[in-house]
Amino acid sequence: MAIITLTTDFGEKDHFAGAIKGAIYSELEEVRIVDISHSISPFNISEAAYIIQNAYSSFPKGTIHLIGIDSELSPENKHIAIKLDDHYFICANNGIMSMICNDIAAEKIVEINIHDKVETNFPVLDIFVKVACHIARGGTLDVVGKVINTIKPIKNLVPFINDEHNQIIGSVIYIDNYGNVVTNIKRKFFENVQKTRPYEVSARNYKFEKIHNKYSDIIDFDIEESKRNVDGKGLVVFNSSGYLEIAVYKSNCTSVGGASTLMGLKTMDTVTVNFINP
Repeated sequence: MAIITLTTDFGEKDHFAGAIKGAIYSELEEVRIVDISHSISPFNISEAAYIIQNAYSSFPKGTIHLIGIDSELSPENKHIAIKLDDHYFICANNGIMSMICNDIAAEKIVEINIHDKVETNFPVLDIFVKVACHIARGGTLDVVGKVINTIKPIKNLVPFINDEHNQIIGSVIYIDNYGNVVTNIKRKFFENVQKTRPYEVSARNYKFEKIHNKYSDIIDFDIEESKRNVDGKGLVVFNSSGYLEIAVYKSNCTSVGGASTLMGLKTMDTVTVNFINP
């Protein structure tokens, strides 16, 4: 049974997500639809890219991922279908796929060209669903588009390194449900520049001299629990996806607060790592 995932910025209030599911079931009764997220911030390409990159590989090979973010067709925003890592992705060519394609080469990319056959003012419903169901039936990408070799990149995808190689300038690409701030600095990238040197991570007026392996590393378990006072304390970790993250221990955006609110950090803000030469 084919699996089709949905990732959109449609939210749960409006009819859009439900209509897409209905259209898929109308074409293919024997299909499994999985919601990855409908809570992407509106038109937030880097947020969508981060979620897709970290979710898709948990699904079986052959899964079809339908991504409805900034999908209105225009001369500068074409529609594409990609086969990559034995998965299929259908989306706008607006940079969403560049985070994954930066790590894994696509097997095939086509620019979708069936728009003259399908009247639409809601391309995710009318175009993307048609393409997804075509692939789910065993159809090839060549039938729905023309082959292209490149896709649009996301700006600031790769952090900047200064000429002296003693500073990384990264940026915030995602803020999670806990208010933790995820940067575009990956562990391997960091370690290749660091070369065992001590460092300082800076964001606004906050500085950290240690990156923890996990959130609870901030706790001194030798201290009596009632005297630890670590809830709401800031820390830096490489998260489960391997990205440098500024977090608040046991954060809660409605009570304790999160790194984004307590430190005043938002998407695209700068995070700097300074290395100290011996």
